[in-house]
Amino acid sequence: MVDIEKMSRREFESLPHRKWDEEIDCDSIIILPSRRLHDSGYRCMDFVAVKDNEPFCLLSDCSDVIHVDGIGGYGIGGYGYHWLGKYKTVPNTALPSGWSIDCLPKSGLLRMWPSTGRIKCGIGLASFEVFALETPI
Repeated sequence: MVDIEKMSRREFESLPHRKWDEEIDCDSIIILPSRRLHDSGYRCMDFVAVKDNEPFCLLSDCSDVIHVDGIGGYGIGGYGYHWLGKYKTVPNTALPSGWSIDCLPKSGLLRMWPSTGRIKCGIGLASFEVFALETPI
């Protein structure tokens, strides 16, 4: 078993990428700043999906912003969770969840998770969305 608290940045960077349009469930993500700039001028970020304290894939590599609990879900121009296309409705509110962030001791990277203990990671676009899910994985 890999201990994320003892992993280096290079070890996180060497994880495989998911397919860009694959949605992933996990229990925390690690924010991995990229070495390149986005067209917006801000630094790109990648995110490491973690389940049961085990990192298993990289999620984006092209996002300059993370949207906690989404960007409204409307899916305009291919962005967002696309609630209208998937469910023919848009929720009035997001599931309330307290989000926490800590800093891993060796790599210095930030890890983020919701109080529900479960995250849905949206597809890998310039705007990266994460949602707290109601039940544990």
